[in-house]
Amino acid sequence: MTSMTAESVATILVSCKQTRFHIESPNYKELDIEGLNITVTSSQTEAKARVRAKAASKYPEGTEILSNAKLRLKAGQRYALIGRNGSGKSSLLKAIAERLIPGIPEQTRIAILQQTDADDIGEGATTTSSVLEYVVGRATSKDVLEREISLLSDGLSTGDEVKAIRALRQVHHERMQKHLFVLDKMARLRSGARGMAARKELIAFEKEVTEFSVLQQQKDEEIRSSQAGAEGLQEAMDMLSDLQLQLEPAKMSGVESRARQLLTGLGFSESQTAKSIFELSGGWKMRAALAAVLLQETDILILDEPTNFLDLFGIIWLQKYLRSFEDDPEAPTLILVSHDRDFISLCTDLLILKDKDLTYFHGDLSMYEASKSERRQYLSKMKDAKDKQKAHIQSTIAGNIKEGKKKGDDNRLRQAKSRQKKLDDRWGLEVGAKGGRFKLNRDFGQYAFKMRADIEVPLDDRPLHIVLPQPPDLRFPGPLISLEDVSFTYPIQKRGSPQAGRASTESATLKNMTLSIGSGDRIGVLGLNGSGKSTLIKLLVNEEKPSQGNLTTHPRLKLGYYSQAAVEHLQRLGVAEPELTALSLLTREVEGQLDEGDLRGILGELGLPGRLASDVAIRKLSGGQLVRCELARLLWRCPHILVLDEVTTHLDYETTTALREALREWKGAVVLVSHDRWFMRGVVEGAVDDGEDDVGDDSDDDAGESGMRRRDVYRIKDGKLIKLDGGVQQFENIVEKKAGRLLPG
Repeated sequence: MTSMTAESVATILVSCKQTRFHIESPNYKELDIEGLNITVTSSQTEAKARVRAKAASKYPEGTEILSNAKLRLKAGQRYALIGRNGSGKSSLLKAIAERLIPGIPEQTRIAILQQTDADDIGEGATTTSSVLEYVVGRATSKDVLEREISLLSDGLSTGDEVKAIRALRQVHHERMQKHLFVLDKMARLRSGARGMAARKELIAFEKEVTEFSVLQQQKDEEIRSSQAGAEGLQEAMDMLSDLQLQLEPAKMSGVESRARQLLTGLGFSESQTAKSIFELSGGWKMRAALAAVLLQETDILILDEPTNFLDLFGIIWLQKYLRSFEDDPEAPTLILVSHDRDFISLCTDLLILKDKDLTYFHGDLSMYEASKSERRQYLSKMKDAKDKQKAHIQSTIAGNIKEGKKKGDDNRLRQAKSRQKKLDDRWGLEVGAKGGRFKLNRDFGQYAFKMRADIEVPLDDRPLHIVLPQPPDLRFPGPLISLEDVSFTYPIQKRGSPQAGRASTESATLKNMTLSIGSGDRIGVLGLNGSGKSTLIKLLVNEEKPSQGNLTTHPRLKLGYYSQAAVEHLQRLGVAEPELTALSLLTREVEGQLDEGDLRGILGELGLPGRLASDVAIRKLSGGQLVRCELARLLWRCPHILVLDEVTTHLDYETTTALREALREWKGAVVLVSHDRWFMRGVVEGAVDDGEDDVGDDSDDDAGESGMRRRDVYRIKDGKLIKLDGGVQQFENIVEKKAGRLLPG
């Protein structure tokens, strides 16, 4: 086996094993890579990078993501890539998408959605590009084809054969530069005989590029006097005809029709589709980028956190759309990263990145966790039994040695020696990898110091444990927040109307809402984007005043409000104050009410311990860490109620799980707006796992003056608050019906 190393323009070093007889699979939807190593390094000069790359297989520098891993993807399967934040999921996806991994053929069509796509919109669009034009152009490389057509048309329209030939040569030059980049990358990726062949091909093509550059520098008189005139003119006309066929209206109309369907499913209206792509917010730009990725014809489809910028309708529509590939023999292989547990249930397999290795599980996350738990329990019981058996054998050996030496009994001494050899050489797991009894000639295929593996019980990978401070006593009963026949209408000037300042003639945003929230209650609010969820939240936290009706709060109420714009606010604050840390921010806000030890305790319980809280500036914290910082700003006051508006958007799966568990057990009241169905079922409905309710939690003595905790889910529709007796599942069923009608045919 030989090992080779590759380096991306960024900071990713990749190496893997290949035999000298390696043949690339003709099935571009499959990957089978062994001995995969990935290391992420800081940027260096090209010379230093080459030196490092040569030694990377032995002494990799930087952060090692994978070490001797196996990357195996089966055609048409849907993989959920699971791993903690910082484990290297994005680096692995980038290495696949950019074909940095040897063994991924250059012909493999790979489409990827990354979290930075909104920032890269300008690279694939002009200032006049509409959303539809951007999506179609990015998916079909229409802009490249149109550029080539424009070059050739301009050259041929003059009737001057010299200009036509120069246009033709310009098109050839641009194509040769792209091919040169591919050959250069293949020469760096491959080693051994294949590497030598790739380098020879690169050298030969570099010679062609050099010779062609001489032709580009020819003067007009030289072109006219050469024999290239008539032939070049005909070649330019033929090439233009072929390019125009690729963009023929009948073909492009079908692509545009499909693009419109995708954009509609992702929430775009007809007017939004016609807007300039640069007029959209970051979230809507990401939806447009997602539509472009879904429109592409691809072998491997990679989606990195596609649900972060979608509402529940968009999430369910995308989930149903990806599920619709099940019976399609031409379906791409999907790699999906998402912390939305319900969303990744569409995947057939889990791809787990842990401890610098990749492991595989056929099934969903619940099955995987149950399997891990059963395996842990089985190994624990087996280890206990083997430890008792080993202790008994060691006691017998000691007794035999003592008796044998005392009585000079060689048989006992030989027996003791034989048993000791068994303990030293063959003690351990008695079950093979496939579950059958261990057999030496089958399971022990190579030299090792021990013939059997030790029984090792895997550590419980329990996620972050969040502790919420319990609310203080209210001293006298009463609802925390009460709405009585409340309606609300935004003034026209708040909607950017040119008639700002005049009396509002618009209908109410919220109409005749009545809601009472008591101690310990759990209230979930669902609705489509623009239905008024955030408006209701602003009324509850007193950021807006009712247009009519009464809103009252308990006189001793302490309220904690998490806004969906909290992370962006902290990021702006970090830019304005570069040295500000989470600890210094809280110290400033508590104004001496708590000491540093208390604040460190709150931050530590939320996952910002030690130097992370005191030494790392807020501007350097990740999105998930900023969420924890914002929660600390709310919780130090020990609120009676938490109003949470999309609190899970930036959180990883482990932190979301920990927060869900903490809120389930918390004594205070919770009002939750979230698109994460699994999170809402756990917090509001009290679901423990797979929809099973924790009925014992509703009768706790801390759940309010009645002794019962209310768990209600509401839907906002047409400005009205509607209680859903069927909870989250009822709303999900409603949205699924609507989403199903918008799936492309």
